[in-house]
Amino acid sequence: MAEDYIAYEMPAPDIARVVLNRPQARNAQNLAFLYQLDDAFQRAVADDAVKVILLAANGPDFSAGHDLRAGLKQEPTENFRDSTLSGAFSEPGGYGYMAREQEVYLNLCRRWRDISKPTIAEVQGKCIAGGLMLAWVCDLIIAAEDALFLDPAVAMGVSGVEWFAHPWELGPRKAKELLFTGDIWDAQEALRLGMVNHVVPRANMPAFTLALAKRIAQKPSFALRMTKEAINNTLDIQGQRTAMDMAFKIHHLCHYHNRERFGHEGDPAGIPGLKKSD
Repeated sequence: MAEDYIAYEMPAPDIARVVLNRPQARNAQNLAFLYQLDDAFQRAVADDAVKVILLAANGPDFSAGHDLRAGLKQEPTENFRDSTLSGAFSEPGGYGYMAREQEVYLNLCRRWRDISKPTIAEVQGKCIAGGLMLAWVCDLIIAAEDALFLDPAVAMGVSGVEWFAHPWELGPRKAKELLFTGDIWDAQEALRLGMVNHVVPRANMPAFTLALAKRIAQKPSFALRMTKEAINNTLDIQGQRTAMDMAFKIHHLCHYHNRERFGHEGDPAGIPGLKKSD
């Protein structure tokens, strides 16, 4: 029986809270974790009593990103849902690997970004790589004072995480800085750049976020939905969807290059525990 990696709560009328619940692994994301998260989001969307969805996390950190110990290559084909009917999960080489990552990372994030109800992320502690993806798909982000943001993908030989929202969240020059340097940015820097909406003491974050959600829930549901759709459509007209599709393919060109040169999807020089082969 699968572990329960995601919790679902109703902290107040009109409000659902979806909780990342793998604290012993710093909420690292394996396949079951991501599909359970998708199930929880679908549950909240289907419930007419829910007007606002919160995304929170148990434990010291929001998310350490993808679980590198539980690679997608090891997952049986039948464990993938094929949400876009694209198939190819069992194909050999880069084709199958790209199909699996596209299903679990790009396509799921796009689904969550387009959820018809307002979503608010509560981020504490470390938010690394794939953790950024979970926060960035939400409409608003509330950060605890101890929140830290990092994408070390370039050091690992790839061009950034699969949901490549960096230029949209940070602007082009700061996006390049984050990726080129691999520096850790704190909550105040994220606030200054407009990546998060508010920074609050960690102990106050659940109450602050719930109060914000209640204010939003007082608005008409249809108007909230149309406002979100208008803003998301504006981003897509500006090229966000096309740019992300292109960036995802570039990401996989990096994987292919590293596989050909080093025998691994990432450059071993930037991956702890792997020895560089050249």
